[in-house]
Amino acid sequence: MRVAAIDCGTNTIKLLIGSLPEVDVREMRMVRLGQDLDRTGRIADEALVRAFAAIDEYAALIASYDVPPARVRFVATSASRDASNAAVFVAGVRERLGIEPEVVSGDVEAALSFDGAVRNLRLVPEAPVLVVDIGGGSTELILGASAPDRADSMDIGSVRLHERHLHSDPPTAAEVAACIADIDAHLDACPVSPADAATAVGVAGTVTQLAAVALDLAAYSRADVDQLVLPASRVHEVVDRLLAMTVAERRALPAMHPGRADVIGAGVLILDRVLRRTRAPSLVVSDSDILDGIAWSVANGR
Repeated sequence: MRVAAIDCGTNTIKLLIGSLPEVDVREMRMVRLGQDLDRTGRIADEALVRAFAAIDEYAALIASYDVPPARVRFVATSASRDASNAAVFVAGVRERLGIEPEVVSGDVEAALSFDGAVRNLRLVPEAPVLVVDIGGGSTELILGASAPDRADSMDIGSVRLHERHLHSDPPTAAEVAACIADIDAHLDACPVSPADAATAVGVAGTVTQLAAVALDLAAYSRADVDQLVLPASRVHEVVDRLLAMTVAERRALPAMHPGRADVIGAGVLILDRVLRRTRAPSLVVSDSDILDGIAWSVANGR
């Protein structure tokens, strides 16, 4: 049974089409839906234009694979939860896809992320497993074994923290310190303690992009970064390297997506602070994430 899943986050909109576990299509568009959202409280008009253009493309792809609306699920996360004009976005999605988009809670987002990340792991992780899902507007921490036991969604993400703190290029020491203080305050208040984790699994673009930089890839390769195990010390080294670079220098990295180059500093800082609180000696990188979890939820009739 072929299904289609769309994950609409603060920075990207992703599409998966397939008869699971086989995947026919895996696409991503960088639309920055959360542009200025932290400051204005609304989705910018130009962000809506970019998002609707991507959804028009996806609608055509879904139709070309004959996936009926009953087997399509559109999940919107942080930006759509927070925006005062979210109804405009929801109506636009409905018009283009013929389905009702779901603006899910942080708990639902966390459960889908955990399922997508852990289901496809080839290694047998030591439990408890902490899945770290760093988005543009929020970060989910999900702790469990075969299913989530505890989860929390924090309102910190790569776009949100970049716009809030990292204004210089490269960011100053004071800006980095302010960003770290913001992250640490959220982690201190988070009911999911990274210290309880024996294994740390990182998902989503910040983590996979860091992995590509750590490997010095000539171009981004899902096959190379998925399931990669990076020593924690190597993660911290790459974080320091990225923070010291200008946006132009990051964009010059062969494997860097140009749409992530400006905000990845804030994203990797979140990863760095979470990983320092775990007892895990390494980070497992998964290029299967909430998008895969959404697809499996449709295939399983949930």
